[in-house]
Amino acid sequence: MVCLAPMAGVTDASYRQFIKRLAPEAIVYSEFLSTDALAHGSKKTREMMHFDPQLERPFIVQVFGRKPEHFVEAAKVVEDMGADGVDLNMGCPAAKVVSSSHGSALMKDPDLAAELVAATVKVVRIPVSVKTRLGWDASDDLVAFGRKLVGAGAAALAVHGRTYTQKFTGKADWEPIYELKRHVNVPVIGNGDIASAEDARAKIGNLDGVMVGRGTFGNPWLLRQICDALHGSDHPCKAPETFEERIPFILDHCRLAAAIKGEKWGMMEMRRHLASYVRGIPGAAEMRAKLVRVESVAEVEKILGIGDQKHQ
Repeated sequence: MVCLAPMAGVTDASYRQFIKRLAPEAIVYSEFLSTDALAHGSKKTREMMHFDPQLERPFIVQVFGRKPEHFVEAAKVVEDMGADGVDLNMGCPAAKVVSSSHGSALMKDPDLAAELVAATVKVVRIPVSVKTRLGWDASDDLVAFGRKLVGAGAAALAVHGRTYTQKFTGKADWEPIYELKRHVNVPVIGNGDIASAEDARAKIGNLDGVMVGRGTFGNPWLLRQICDALHGSDHPCKAPETFEERIPFILDHCRLAAAIKGEKWGMMEMRRHLASYVRGIPGAAEMRAKLVRVESVAEVEKILGIGDQKHQ
């Protein structure tokens, strides 16, 4: 299996749908959402869960928190809205998340982590999975932690190959993930430092799948290429070779974001993607400075030179 990693502020409906256009087989995740907010009926948080069942399946909602009763209520909401699974975040290293004893902090409290899984599994019929890391500051307890989660009912585990203390520095270590797979009887998905189809093919080892996050920034073709590489396609996908060839895809992404969220808000969400799309091209710094302020698709067209071409 090939998965688009859940990323706050990134994996909204427009990004998921754009990725799925290129890689229909990919499993996509929502941004991570607060169980506290869902349990209290937050309208904004529920809106962030919205997905198109015709375009985004398999679709999994990722949630975070630490109160079992809130996981129960959130999981019911996720199931009722038609998602294909609910994923419990036990790996986010963001300071504001960990300081509230959420995300990566749960690796230090395996009993509570297992309780959250068990409570969630008990109230829904859809699969309950967990995304975590190697450990707090070492990978010594990963197998024990993973086995405890599976014992509580986790249907799958995704593991980022770094510890909490590493955050996103250093090199992802997949060896402990391979060892975890040898000790559990559920799918295990590896995550971390996959920037090419070759990386995915080299890293998958005995695992059941790979999950890619930051590697897709500016390269939405990556998941398609990984699917082709892992499934032995005779005609593997190739990304557009020149920036000019990428422009139609960039504009399609912009129009999709504008259609889903409204033009102004959609373009605000697109700014980080636009900055990634122009990375490495001549004049990137100047173009990026303009793109991170856009409020309309027309502005993007003008900056990319499309407006000038229309009037020639």
